[in-house]
Amino acid sequence: MDLDAVAARLGVPVEDVDRVHRLAGDRPSAPLPAKADAPAILDRLAVRPDDAAEIMEGWPDPGSPLWIPELRWLLDRSIALVRADLGGHDWLPPGPALPRARGPAWRHLYVYAYLALVDVATGYHREHGITDAVSGATLADLGRNLAVDRRMHREGWPVMQSWLTLHARGGLYELGRLQYQRGSTAIGLHIPESGPMTPEAVAASLDEARAFFPRHFPDERYTAFSCGSWLLDPQLLEYLPADSNIVRFQQRFELEPYEEPEGLDADVEVLRFVFRTLTTPLDRLPRRTALQRAVADHLKAGRHWYWHRGHFPISGR
Repeated sequence: MDLDAVAARLGVPVEDVDRVHRLAGDRPSAPLPAKADAPAILDRLAVRPDDAAEIMEGWPDPGSPLWIPELRWLLDRSIALVRADLGGHDWLPPGPALPRARGPAWRHLYVYAYLALVDVATGYHREHGITDAVSGATLADLGRNLAVDRRMHREGWPVMQSWLTLHARGGLYELGRLQYQRGSTAIGLHIPESGPMTPEAVAASLDEARAFFPRHFPDERYTAFSCGSWLLDPQLLEYLPADSNIVRFQQRFELEPYEEPEGLDADVEVLRFVFRTLTTPLDRLPRRTALQRAVADHLKAGRHWYWHRGHFPISGR
């Protein structure tokens, strides 16, 4: 295979194509669901009708003029790359970011990869005794992320495509208000966009996780919950009331010594999650909530937000 030619046809760096080629090798892929079944599957995965319509429009039918051979190769090898790491729990880019303006096949290639892996993921869940309810809630994060990407005018997906490989490999589970990422000795906490983060909802979710992991992954030994986020930035205490949900969430954690995360700009991440935009001028950002006002005022003052990591014992807080 001429990887330079593949990269040129796809409009991506050859290094990215070479990575997919190396990691996927000749490992088995997985088939997409039948096209006739796809609308019901997309509905089950909480994909909105407008996103579902685009996905169906770009469906990789045999002989579709939307799909050049190089694009079909990338789809097949991306599926194989992710499937080869089934059970893994680290971030895993499934392939290069594509020029999405070229149409729905290009825009949603990694959605098709995710759909091909749904049966693989649910099979892994069943092997570990995980209920259909937890499996369904976890995998339905696809629809949530597609909706966010649409709100962000297509600015969000390059991050989300790597994020969703955690779900497809059995590395992450949604249990009530929070999502939990398997790790080595700590379980990572993530906060989906799914309503108020009240102390009661957080406590109930943590209790569910304390029972979930020993039951379904008995060979894994966890001593702590951990979280890495701008939400743990102590500067938020300057702006938010002491009884706010975010402050009370922060109080659960013991912060680790600060280290600048490589390749991560906390200001960008705050804008992404609080406002779902990366391009709106600061003076035009909405100010409907205390958090929005805090973020905007802080940045307008020339200050920066920082990404912090914290932890607390599985048995505590």
